[in-house]
Amino acid sequence: MKHLVAATATLLLSAVSIVAQPFSHGIADGPTPWTDKVFDVGEDRFMFAIHSDLTGGERPQVFEIAMAQLNLLRPEFVISVGDLIEGGDVDRDQHLREWEDYDRRVEALKAPIFYVGGNHDLSTQLSQDIWQARLGPSFYHFRYKDVLFLVLDTEDNTPSRIDEIAAARAQAVEIYKTEGPKAFAATEYNQMPERASGTISAGQAAYFRAVIADNPDVRWTFLFVHKPAWKREGDVAFSSIEAALSDRSYTVFNGHEHVYDYRQRHGRDYIQLATTSGEQFPDLGMSEDHVTLVTVSGEEVDIATLMLSGIRDRTGSIPLGGHEVCFAAVECAAEQ
Repeated sequence: MKHLVAATATLLLSAVSIVAQPFSHGIADGPTPWTDKVFDVGEDRFMFAIHSDLTGGERPQVFEIAMAQLNLLRPEFVISVGDLIEGGDVDRDQHLREWEDYDRRVEALKAPIFYVGGNHDLSTQLSQDIWQARLGPSFYHFRYKDVLFLVLDTEDNTPSRIDEIAAARAQAVEIYKTEGPKAFAATEYNQMPERASGTISAGQAAYFRAVIADNPDVRWTFLFVHKPAWKREGDVAFSSIEAALSDRSYTVFNGHEHVYDYRQRHGRDYIQLATTSGEQFPDLGMSEDHVTLVTVSGEEVDIATLMLSGIRDRTGSIPLGGHEVCFAAVECAAEQ
């Protein structure tokens, strides 16, 4: 009887194995016309996508095309690196219209999207109040399939400093519009350390150190920041987060400069994304419209930079009439 039960159990396990096997074929024996590598799938594998800055002179139709292209790629979720609206002014109604416009466009995504704030989104007390009312905290974390995601806020200044920066920024923006980038470079705002590398408060740094300590068993950690906080002279806050991550695998993504840049720091990848419809600066480097596709599989991470000009649908066309849109300012200028 014992042997009968064991045999029955073996048959049941075999049946389950057969049912669960997603691949089958009709070749009974002999060689097969494919390689013997295991299928690249697994319960711990997933893909997510990142879009970069929209602002500083958003170009029409580009972002809508990017959302349609992301639907072709079918990531499990999408996240940004900030600067989602133009923002920066004192008109509350205009702020709300811009947020409604962004929300409307990302509603086209099949996947959920996670919001990350940039200076255009959080540069004034008004914009911070609107963010909190609409979206809640400006820095947070989440965990997905044993991977930890940290979303930082690099506009984490004191109220008095927010007002100082906002006033200087408003003046500098007008100078940029009327006199151009060279005049902007000489403004008070452009000399402020917060303009290039932002601010992370001691309280925010403590929050993330606690999150890291509470999640010791994750297989990877991703950080999303708008400004490269590690470049600030005398930085303590972000450095303390890096120190807390020193014994684990992590990757950092940022935006802000609209120019793609890859470098390693502490032996990890720090990737600055270019634009997904924002103003382009080809004289400074690779400044073109793209999205990023990240695949996590086991203990491995693969990162693909996908140019919008190359993501086409089943007909061979860029969605939404995108063949008429310029995704790389330097190439379009050369064609004229």
